[in-house]
Amino acid sequence: MTLLRDIQDASIDANVDITVVLRKCKVLAVRLGNEDFKKWVDSELNGYDENAPLPDYRVFEVTSKGHFAGPAGSGLRNVDIPLSCLPEKSRENFRYHRGTQPISAYVSILNDSEAEGGSAQVPWPPELVAYVGQHIYQYMNCIGAWQVIPRNIIASLIDSVRNRILNFVLEIESENPDAGDAPQKSNPIPQEKVSQIYNTYISGNVQNVATGSSYVTQSGEFTILQNDIESLFSYLRSFSIDESDIQSLKNAIDLDAKENQVEKSIGPRVTSWMSKMMTMAAKGVWKVSSAVAASVLTKGVNSYYGFD
Repeated sequence: MTLLRDIQDASIDANVDITVVLRKCKVLAVRLGNEDFKKWVDSELNGYDENAPLPDYRVFEVTSKGHFAGPAGSGLRNVDIPLSCLPEKSRENFRYHRGTQPISAYVSILNDSEAEGGSAQVPWPPELVAYVGQHIYQYMNCIGAWQVIPRNIIASLIDSVRNRILNFVLEIESENPDAGDAPQKSNPIPQEKVSQIYNTYISGNVQNVATGSSYVTQSGEFTILQNDIESLFSYLRSFSIDESDIQSLKNAIDLDAKENQVEKSIGPRVTSWMSKMMTMAAKGVWKVSSAVAASVLTKGVNSYYGFD
């Protein structure tokens, strides 16, 4: 059996640990001589850098819960925490979870949460709990808080990696069925073609929104300047938003600007446009997940208006 067929079979078989599949892919990456594929495999096996761009399947939309203590022995346990209680600049960090851990950690979390019949928990930093703890529920103090990652999201992460690997090796096989068994540095497939297949089936969209100042936000290779509509549109185009939808956003921004008397305020038409795009993502019309769509739109629009 060729290495490509071996990887295909392992990708299809849910009983084969995904780390085993990825180790086979590392051998393939070396034989193909493709650094991008090798780096992706290493990142999945060993984890991503904390501030590195992440594939869209590693950005999770989550909720937060906590325990609270009150007077005379009263208290609340395992209750939802409204993000509106958090400082505005912290809300996005707790609305989404960046999954940077090695994929083996998520396999372990998935197995543990299945046994518990629940979901994974990511604790809030103690300093944040102390900072906002008395401002969430009246007369209550937060004594512990955490993000909740549903089990199905973690399962989707692992399935996404399997599917990307399967699609990649199928395309590689169509170019050269013996590519997986070629000697190292023999370039069994031209690197330009391997990179094209990688970019199509593996890399997808990456999410890395980092605030540089109150006037500039960087996302991937794009910089969004406050009140610079072209920088906003370039950013949105990088996520394959249709030109007609971008024109609709321009019209919404212009109309809101004419009627909105409050400086630096997102108007109703832009808000309606964002809701429409979220609906498109949920229906699969826009090829990103709902969680990623929310992050992309919120960061893009907020940066344009100077909120980040």
